[in-house]
Amino acid sequence: MTVDASEVLVDGPWRHRFVAANGARFHVAEAGRGPLVLLLHGFPQFWWCWRHQLEALAADGYRAVAMDLRGYGASDKPPRGYDTATLASDVAGVVRALGESRAVVVGHDWGAWLAWSLPAYAPRVIRAVAALSMAHPLQMRTRSLHRRQRTALGAVLAFQTPMIPERRLASGDAVEHILRSWGGPGYPDAECLNRYRRAMQVPFVAHTSLEYFRWALRSVPRPDGRRFVETLHTPVTVPVLRMHGGLDPYVLPETAATSRRWVAGPLREEVLPSAGHFLPEEAPAAVSAVLVDWLARLAPRVR
Repeated sequence: MTVDASEVLVDGPWRHRFVAANGARFHVAEAGRGPLVLLLHGFPQFWWCWRHQLEALAADGYRAVAMDLRGYGASDKPPRGYDTATLASDVAGVVRALGESRAVVVGHDWGAWLAWSLPAYAPRVIRAVAALSMAHPLQMRTRSLHRRQRTALGAVLAFQTPMIPERRLASGDAVEHILRSWGGPGYPDAECLNRYRRAMQVPFVAHTSLEYFRWALRSVPRPDGRRFVETLHTPVTVPVLRMHGGLDPYVLPETAATSRRWVAGPLREEVLPSAGHFLPEEAPAAVSAVLVDWLARLAPRVR
């Protein structure tokens, strides 16, 4: 049976809508009223990974919006634009399309890569950033030279080959393997596994989701890769929350911890010792509680 983008329009205490930004159309799920908190998912997921936080943040007086990134879910899946500069412009454009001038951005995995990058690419749009399960991008490049982290990132190399990774993702086998091997004990449950397997079968997603990894590696020797490094070389001055799972086997906790060298502003660090890579779902109550507390302490800046 063919799976289409309506597969990701999951019902719940949120509103689905589409917004135009940066020359593309993006799907968002929105709940609550108040200061904007924009939630960015990672691989191999879609907006739904933030369902628990959408409810918690809305209940605490925030306008919580989870978007499908370019190439995922019900958002557009153009053949190009998977470099960090374009993706950052997507996010900044979505903030403006939602009628806001600034937002707190919370990201997980690739969403956190963008959260780390946005203060450099769109400084006027970003109030504060939270990065879950991802080190600062420049630290990821540096630490990938270390044996343990290089071994953990072996999937990135596997994703560089043509066609075969797409077939494995579309079949669901690779999605299940990634969720189980990167997640902590007991993750994923049957509902998560089914939703993410089917979301990866939406046309083009198996390919476009891999373009993030392919750009990150292939751009290293190119001019666009050098521009990316130069852009991010200035430390982050907005408030940062860094949250990580103590059992994360993909982005190792010691790799993420070294990110503090790139933070010049207020920094809060939280480690959830029994969680793996997929924090918003593995430890939803803890993640929501930390986010709510951190946002409240940012009150003079956010409200």
